[in-house]
Amino acid sequence: MPHIVFLYATAPDPQTAASLARTLVEERLIACGNVLLGLRSVYRWEGAVTEESEAALLCKTTADRADAALARLAELHPYEVPAISRFDAANALPAFAAWIADEVTSRSSPPA
Repeated sequence: MPHIVFLYATAPDPQTAASLARTLVEERLIACGNVLLGLRSVYRWEGAVTEESEAALLCKTTADRADAALARLAELHPYEVPAISRFDAANALPAFAAWIADEVTSRSSPPA
């Protein structure tokens, strides 16, 4: 069974999160990205406590693709210091893990 990894990131709005997810899916770095709405973040930035509305992005990939997906997510992200974390899944449903692995496997284009 493939080793499954989740990448978690916050984004300034749902549109940005969806755009990040779409690019990573199109590039076969992730199988799926879930955009979670209604996130309210409270944090300290440059010495001041800040509170902002954000969206969360949960990406599903394999351990083999996780480093590349994380690097690409950081490259595309609009934040100066994006909040991106990696979580390794311990017990994914085998069929789900197989689907993720299949989706992030590079495939050649079908003949024209």
